[in-house]
Amino acid sequence: MRNLVARIAVVTLGATTAFTLAACSGTSSDSGKPRIVASTDVWGSVAAVVGGPDVEVKSIIDNPTVDPHSYQTTPSDAAAIREAALVIYNGGDYDEFASKAAEGRDKPTLAAYDLRTGAAAHDENEHIWYDMNTVSAVADKIAAELGDIDPAHRQAFTDRAAALRGQLAGVTALTAKIAAAHPKSPVLQTEPLAHYLLLAADTDDRTPHEFEEAIEQGTDPAPADLAAVRDLLNTKQVRALVYNIQTEDKTTQDVASTAKRAGVPVVEVTETLPENTDFVKWQTDNANALAAALG
Repeated sequence: MRNLVARIAVVTLGATTAFTLAACSGTSSDSGKPRIVASTDVWGSVAAVVGGPDVEVKSIIDNPTVDPHSYQTTPSDAAAIREAALVIYNGGDYDEFASKAAEGRDKPTLAAYDLRTGAAAHDENEHIWYDMNTVSAVADKIAAELGDIDPAHRQAFTDRAAALRGQLAGVTALTAKIAAAHPKSPVLQTEPLAHYLLLAADTDDRTPHEFEEAIEQGTDPAPADLAAVRDLLNTKQVRALVYNIQTEDKTTQDVASTAKRAGVPVVEVTETLPENTDFVKWQTDNANALAAALG
């Protein structure tokens, strides 16, 4: 999306190393376990919880500085996707590198976007890993697919998915608490990344649509839209700025600086997992950060 050539090169090197794996059967040549390939470590983390010690999981993008919108597959990425026992990608035109590489596969392939449920089912925002109901549905689908691939561990996959649903319910409880304590709190986003988090927390997203659309597409927002965003911050018409640090540029950095000068709390979010964390902790931290900003 923006200034990613050098960062993509780093991940390309890492992916080439990670996927030097021989397999026509979709299993690890070392462990003999079913191999799951995920487009990003978001879905890789979910798959790892459900699969547990009975699978091997590889995430093509596991670097929090890389934008999945712009990533291009390497030959080793394509081979890993082609040969995996199960492929999981986001869908919704988010990670097209993975959906294109998965075309024509004769093994199970799961697009999380196709499993949207609840409010997300009628919403086109592709950042569905911020919707806990959809993540729960994806976990159940992963368990079902793995159960067919490896029937001997079917019950274990089902049990782990159920346990994960319980943990995700804890995140939902946090956002429900925010909604009850701070209903319709006005907020601003640099782009619509945490859309479902803000929806669950019953916030009032006042971001000008044209502004966040321009930022998401990597183009310069119109001066009038940028001025409107600055005014929302400088006059404290919003209580928090939700800031995507993974695809920041000069415009979003300026917006964040404006928020800090105005005394508006900045809630930093990312598109993939921060280092040394897992999915549930990541989403719990996001909800807690929003609660602290609004409190």
